[in-house]
Amino acid sequence: MEERITSRKNPLLQQVKKLLSSGKARKEAGMFVSDGTKLLEEAVKYCPGLETVILSDGVQAELPDTVRLVRIPGDVMESISPMQSPQGALFVCRLPEKTDFVPRKGMLLLDGIQDPGNLGTMLRTADALNVRVALLEGCADPYSHKVVRSSMGAVFRTPVVQTTWAEVRTACREAGIPVAVTALSDRAGDIRQADVKNMAVVIGSEGRGVRQEILEAADAELIIPMNSHCESLNAAVAATIVMWQMTSL
Repeated sequence: MEERITSRKNPLLQQVKKLLSSGKARKEAGMFVSDGTKLLEEAVKYCPGLETVILSDGVQAELPDTVRLVRIPGDVMESISPMQSPQGALFVCRLPEKTDFVPRKGMLLLDGIQDPGNLGTMLRTADALNVRVALLEGCADPYSHKVVRSSMGAVFRTPVVQTTWAEVRTACREAGIPVAVTALSDRAGDIRQADVKNMAVVIGSEGRGVRQEILEAADAELIIPMNSHCESLNAAVAATIVMWQMTSL
């Protein structure tokens, strides 16, 4: 049975706006919000934490009986949606329980990836290529609506692992897994000749690259060959190339 809300000051709608805008609010509430009819379909299939769905008048969706359905007017949806042209669907999910870091050969480590579009694209590509990923310190919130949208629902299908460099360094060392970093340096070896399938590879942030402490502790430095007149690659593109090497060797 669906409910109807018409007031923009309704507590549920106010909570949704807060969850959309604040990572701190998401952590405190243990909830996150995403938008769009396509992502809602993915959440229905893969997200066990789907709790509440808010639909504009005229928008339909097939939902489990356990999910709360709220119907609102289109102008109210426009007032709370993060999109300039809302698709008419917002939904609230529980944050999943923390997933422990387990070192694996052929995995990607993301260091300080702050751009939500880049992070979401990396998670989407990792999901498509079945590559394990762990987020180190400084990454964007993987459950912000921008990252969830860019991931095209990958955060629903694959657990997002968030950890620290200290934990990764110790765990990989104990497991005998070498850690490599992508770097623009004279010491870096051609990634095409590296056994990345048996490594954990770090991709650094868009602005400053891999942190110095990780560079100093890494077992290898790798470079993606490119035209000399090109300075660098977009972080998500670099990650995609690394993941492709992991799966194609």
